[in-house]
Amino acid sequence: MNPTVARLTLRGLLGRRRGILLLVVPALLLLVSAIASGSSGDKHDLTVKILGQLGLGTLLPILGLVVGTGAIATEIDDGSIVYLLAKPLPRWKIVTTKLAVAVATTWVLAAIPTLLSGLMLYGTQDGLALGYTVAVLLAGAAYSALFLLLGVATRHAVVAGLAYALVWEALVGNFVNGARTLSVQQWGLSVAGTVAADGAITTSVALGAAVPLLLVVTAGATVLASVKLAGLTLAAEES
Repeated sequence: MNPTVARLTLRGLLGRRRGILLLVVPALLLLVSAIASGSSGDKHDLTVKILGQLGLGTLLPILGLVVGTGAIATEIDDGSIVYLLAKPLPRWKIVTTKLAVAVATTWVLAAIPTLLSGLMLYGTQDGLALGYTVAVLLAGAAYSALFLLLGVATRHAVVAGLAYALVWEALVGNFVNGARTLSVQQWGLSVAGTVAADGAITTSVALGAAVPLLLVVTAGATVLASVKLAGLTLAAEES
């Protein structure tokens, strides 16, 4: 990691407008969980729906989108990335530093609220709170890498990311059986189901496939983002 790049990235992510937007996601999850904890409905089902469908399936991809694209896309759009690229830094180090900041931010704003919500809703029973928290950690890293790649690859990263998060992850990944194998959310659920008690969380993807896929997507997106950023530098030099 490069401390200067990390500091600039964190400052950009936690700016006034973006910082407020980032806080909305954990606040919403905690608020819904607080309201649901006083409900007389089945606590297990409520916890699975709130942490699995709302938290892991909808709010986490949106948070990953805001953080992942915000870590670099705004600098590319306003041209300030030129000053960073002018420094004698390997392009892969810029990407990995920004990714590390994005992942850490996602973990703080998603994993901690998930754990607190799980404990609020269901306590420590069946390991649901821990299972979903571990799932958010792994899936959050994958989402951050994917959306960071989008931020480097296209100027329409937010639109493309929203389409992916809301259409593929929230809709197709949940309701089309064949597509679940290619869903970060479903990979995360597989991890959650393994950590939690047997049968506590229904999963569609085997753990032996989910974990390697999460690692491959995270590493692959990081490598591709480094290559695309190097290409952006070459294009600037040629012009």
